Amino acid sequence: MTVRTPYLGRFAPSPTGPLHIGSLVAAMASYLDAKVHHGQWLVRIEDVDGDRNVAGADQHILASLQRCGMHWDGEVSWQSRRTGLYQQALQQLGGLVYPCGCSRKEIADSQLTLTGRQAQALIYPGTCRHGLAPGKSARALRLKVPQAPHCVLHFDDRWAGPASQDLTDEVGDFVIRRADGFWAYQLAVVVDDGAQGITDIVRGADLLDSTPRQLYLQQLLGLPRPSYLHVPVVTNEQGEKLSKQTGAMAFDHGAAPQQLLQDAMLPAARFLGMALQADQIDAFWRAAVPAWAQVLRNLPNPR
Repeated sequence: MTVRTPYLGRFAPSPTGPLHIGSLVAAMASYLDAKVHHGQWLVRIEDVDGDRNVAGADQHILASLQRCGMHWDGEVSWQSRRTGLYQQALQQLGGLVYPCGCSRKEIADSQLTLTGRQAQALIYPGTCRHGLAPGKSARALRLKVPQAPHCVLHFDDRWAGPASQDLTDEVGDFVIRRADGFWAYQLAVVVDDGAQGITDIVRGADLLDSTPRQLYLQQLLGLPRPSYLHVPVVTNEQGEKLSKQTGAMAFDHGAAPQQLLQDAMLPAARFLGMALQADQIDAFWRAAVPAWAQVLRNLPNPR
């Protein structure tokens, strides 16, 4: 008989502004998934990108979650207080990491010499893989991806089904510490999830493409592979993912709880496939937990 590790999930917003409805959808899905599986739900503030952080946004995010009735387990963590863990991971990766002196323009210009899939995206061509060219200064740190045989990662997403990516052909050596000195998302999220013992990751489908890079890092660092579920993302009228960059508005303006429920929580639930009726937030969650369990039963890969 196989004994499953107790469920431990998380919601990990970036404090670049208040939560919008797309963020609420991701938070709601991760919270409900933890409740359905009788697990714990952590909150981690991903503030490692210091240039984009907005003062006070983290506290606004936490207050909005509480106003919606989403109460986390344990203490909230901040990535900016965990940089020692990222440095340890960098040392563990050892010779697979190398300095890169290329600018984004230089990488874009190099695409002119590529064909096939690599010509369709900003794939790093490995210019600095064997050392910096004369006159070049180190900017970012990159992680080597195997070239032969190709590094192909497969995983089963609970919502989207089977997925795979050829890191060699579709990504190339990727950044783990940026030119501005900040730790890259890919490394920080893997190290944090591993350190916190996260077993299940529920997040937006815009991060589906990042998952193979994270699986590769997990392998190199000897970390267990979590289960993944990527929910659809909310888009605007132009079909763009809702984000601060596309002008997404905060869903929480301090309105009364009943108004918050009607204007934000019920629409978020409907987007996730749950046609709920409730006039109080407590009643909403009582109905939402079994409704999410029903959504999960219709997925290609139930937990």
